[in-house]
Amino acid sequence: MSDLLVASNMLLWVLILVLTVMVLALARQIGVLNDRVAPAGALTPTGGPKVGETTKAVKVHDINGVDATIGGERADSTTLLMFVSPTCPVCKTLVPTAMSLAKYEGFQLLFASDGDSIDAHRSYVKDMGIDEDQYVLSEALGMEYRVSKLPFAVLIDSDGTLVSMGLVNTREHLESLVEAMRTGVATIQEYVSSYVSEPAKEA
Repeated sequence: MSDLLVASNMLLWVLILVLTVMVLALARQIGVLNDRVAPAGALTPTGGPKVGETTKAVKVHDINGVDATIGGERADSTTLLMFVSPTCPVCKTLVPTAMSLAKYEGFQLLFASDGDSIDAHRSYVKDMGIDEDQYVLSEALGMEYRVSKLPFAVLIDSDGTLVSMGLVNTREHLESLVEAMRTGVATIQEYVSSYVSEPAKEA
């Protein structure tokens, strides 16, 4: 009986050692994959205005009836235009991030949407605490930037130049628009692609 217990204990220890080795091997492989995966920035649409072009001036009015012009040649501060919807759950998580980022960078923040009732939008503005920021309803604005999915963000420089835009599902996606503006590269993917291709050219 004792011999059977000793044998079973030895077998268990062998299994534990094998599992430990497998876990370490998997952890190492995860680390390798993490190094190989390129950073993901905001997904930029293929259609619509191009980064680096002067944006078209679109006249809109907010939910309070105040007229506003978005894009075009302007002399104001850089504008962060955030397309959201009261029915978009991801938008609700990114609205505070957009507010924080705009305040930190000194951007003018403007929220845009369309559809639903005006009361639904007013309630959304109140619930999200964005009363101090302009909130416009305009289908034409979404069509101008080819917005097909939400949340979607557009960054327009003080001279009216489109510096970056794309679908933003995370804080990192939103911050990638700012990095694109600072580096002069349209997307993070474009930057990584050019960085990877340089050694190949030298070789």
